Amino acid sequence: MSRALLRHLTATIAVALLVGEAAAPAAARTPGSPAPGGVRTVVRDAATGAPVPRACAALVPVDAAALAAVTLGEDQLGRYGGCADEQGVLVTGDVAPGRYRLLVRPYDTTAHGWQWVGRHGGTGERERARVVQVRAGVVTGVPDVRLDPPGTVVGVVTDAETGTPVPRARVMVVPYVPHPKYGDHGPTTDEEGRYTITGLGPYHWPVQFAADGLATVWSGGVGSRQQARPVRVRAQQTATLDQALPAGTPLTGAVRVDELLTYAQVIAFDAATGDLAGVADVGSGYTLRLLPGQRVKLRCDCAYTPPVWHRDAAGFDAATAVRVRRAPVVVDFNLGTRLSLAS
Repeated sequence: MSRALLRHLTATIAVALLVGEAAAPAAARTPGSPAPGGVRTVVRDAATGAPVPRACAALVPVDAAALAAVTLGEDQLGRYGGCADEQGVLVTGDVAPGRYRLLVRPYDTTAHGWQWVGRHGGTGERERARVVQVRAGVVTGVPDVRLDPPGTVVGVVTDAETGTPVPRARVMVVPYVPHPKYGDHGPTTDEEGRYTITGLGPYHWPVQFAADGLATVWSGGVGSRQQARPVRVRAQQTATLDQALPAGTPLTGAVRVDELLTYAQVIAFDAATGDLAGVADVGSGYTLRLLPGQRVKLRCDCAYTPPVWHRDAAGFDAATAVRVRRAPVVVDFNLGTRLSLAS
C-alpha cells in the first residue's frame, strides 16, 4: 500500500484510540461494566527474527455488529489498535473485552507486507486469522508476529456491460466508507481503469471494488467476502487481478428528514459478515446497486441524531435484512417518526 494510505490508517487508529480513551474510562467506572483489557505481542522479520519497529496493528472485531460500527471516512478496522516501539514490542490497552483479529501494517511497506495474523504465520484472508480473546483487566499475550516481504497487485476495472474502463473506482483489501468532501484515501483507478496495490504480504487476498453507479463486488464478481476469489500475492512479484463491475439491482428509497446531515449516506452491510456492501450519498433519496442474492442490512446516517437502522431497529443485530433480487427494491427512511418502511 502507499505511504499515504499507511499514514491515513495509522492516523485513523490514533484518533480511534483517543476517542476510546476519552469514552472508555467513564464506561469503566460505571458499576457492573467490565474493565478494559489489552493485547501484547512482538513484531519480527520472518526470515531473520529481528524486531520490526513502528508496525501498527488494528484489533478488528469478530462480531459483525461491532464491525458495522463504522462511519464517514473510516475503514472497517474497529476502534482499537497500537504501534510497535523501536524494539518491535506492540502493546494495545483500553480494549473492550471481546473477540478480535489482528491486522498488522508495517511502517516500511517496501520491506514487509500487510498481514492478518494467522496461527502459523500471515494470511490475507480475515476469516483465517487467529481469533484473540480479550478479557477484562487482562493483557493477553499473542505469539510473535512475523512479517514477510511484500508483493504488488495490478489490474484494470471495467464496466461489465460495456467493457469500458471505470475511472475512480475504489480498490480495497479493507473496506471503508468514502468521504464525499475529502475523497478516497486508498488505491483508485485512473482514467484507463488501471490500479496498483503495493505492500501486501505474500498470501491470498480478497479484494473489494466499488464505483459510483455500479455494484460493489469482491474479487471474482461476488457480493460476499466469503465467496471471493482471492488473488495470490507473491513476495517481490506483481500479480494481476482484473475485475468487471456489473450494474446490479437498484435498491432505492426516499429519505424524509427535517434537517439533512451535511454528508448524508445510506450504508449497506452484508447481513452475515457485517462487511460494507455499498454506500450511497443521500439527497431527497438514495440509490444503491447490489447483486441479486445479497442479503444486506441498511443504515441511514442522514440526520443530526443517532443513525437509523431499517426498520427503526436499535442496531445491526436487530435490523431487518433485505433480500436483493433481480427486481428493483425500495426501502424508505422516515427519520421524523423514526420509522423506516419497505415495499
